[in-house]
Amino acid sequence: MSLNLDALEQHLSTRSYVEGYTPSQADVHVYKLITAPVASTYPHTARWYSHITSYSAEHDILPGTSTAGQAFVQAAGAAAASAPAAEAEEEEIDLFGDDEEDDAEAERVKAERVAAYNAKKANKPKTIAKSVVTLEVKPWDDETDMQALEDSVRSIEMEGLVWGASKLVAIGFGIKKLQITLVVEDELVSLDELQEKIAEFEDYVQSSDVAAMQRLFDGWWRSVRPPLMETGWAIPAERFLFLHDLDRLSLDQ
Repeated sequence: MSLNLDALEQHLSTRSYVEGYTPSQADVHVYKLITAPVASTYPHTARWYSHITSYSAEHDILPGTSTAGQAFVQAAGAAAASAPAAEAEEEEIDLFGDDEEDDAEAERVKAERVAAYNAKKANKPKTIAKSVVTLEVKPWDDETDMQALEDSVRSIEMEGLVWGASKLVAIGFGIKKLQITLVVEDELVSLDELQEKIAEFEDYVQSSDVAAMQRLFDGWWRSVRPPLMETGWAIPAERFLFLHDLDRLSLDQ
């Protein structure tokens, strides 16, 4: 089967696709019959060819059928000779009729491929969104037992919550606040709910605030940890979370 590039060039000079307004099997059919055209000779065809190439991974599942593409290819010579009439009537006249049996088979194959693609996509492991949080917990005064305060905070257990490193930071007048890091699974842990639980330790806790928060994704730490640990790189100190602390957290729990 041959294709008249001159006719295709003329056709695409006023259109983005062989048929309709989105890529379809008609474009794929014509695309497979030609090689990359010379842009200086066939600029519209070259533009169309480059665009359809970007859909290579989706060629098998693009909508539509190859019927329009087949009719265009087979009628290319006639289209070049009678372009004005063809442009006005090409979408209304079927020069060769429909091959219903071939179309039914093509639709069946396409449906099977789409089903296989959807099944593969459904079985792909879901990315678990997690966040590294720096929490600040303030006591009532300088006489508050900070160790008891920290023990109370760490006693809170929630699915998707992992406590990390902590430190005491002076805030003035001899009072220190607890700064503690934690990793949470975003879908399982509400920080508002966590802070409400912390507030229940009213003998020690005056208030709590989220000082910093950074999004992570499951598997990210395993990929970046080795090179970063070799260079000694750390997350900025103002976030109070260094890599050796993060390394001790079980991000895959």
